Amino acid sequence: MLTKEQIAQRIAKEVKKGQYINLGIGIPTLVANYIPADLDVVLQSENGLLGIGPFPTEAEIDPDLINAGKQTITMVKGSAIFSSSESFAMIRGGHVHLTILGAMEVSENGDIANWKVPGKMVKGMGGAMDLVASAKNIIVAMQHCSKDGQSKLLKQCTLPITGIRCVKKIVTDLAVLDVLPEGGFKLLERAPDVSIEEIKSKTEGKLVIEGSVPEMVF
Repeated sequence: MLTKEQIAQRIAKEVKKGQYINLGIGIPTLVANYIPADLDVVLQSENGLLGIGPFPTEAEIDPDLINAGKQTITMVKGSAIFSSSESFAMIRGGHVHLTILGAMEVSENGDIANWKVPGKMVKGMGGAMDLVASAKNIIVAMQHCSKDGQSKLLKQCTLPITGIRCVKKIVTDLAVLDVLPEGGFKLLERAPDVSIEEIKSKTEGKLVIEGSVPEMVF
């Protein structure tokens, strides 16, 4: 199975030149470390920053520079800092091409649940609702199963929904999958040494397999 860093590394291969990209809390923030230096993209943080660079070394840490998850970050040449109201105007205006989010559950129709577990304290939804409603493309980075071994790729989400029919692609510790417009998870790639049978057994939702499925390449 892939580590969190390897999931982020694989997602970085989906990034395209010229995109404005929002990185959600958790695994998605690691994607910043794997985007090639010569690829012209702009990483956006919902707390009001355009131009996020890789995570800082000990010598580079500035406690005033943080992302939405309150992690210290670096800024690239040409970065801009502004208010969260301007940041959300950018998000709601549809100016973010790609959003990379974590999730607790994704349904076979592309619904996502990623902000609340009933009965547990949460700080709030943050920008999740705005991001899933406004982004042109949404990729989810997540573990394929919960800690107790239950599938997180479901027929229907059981947790409170963040967004409906919005997820386009999922990268887990086991596989890369597209969410089909008609519903279902299409298996595109599998993690090294992970069998199709294992992915089948750990996917509750409809799994579509066409032909041979290659292992991921990093």
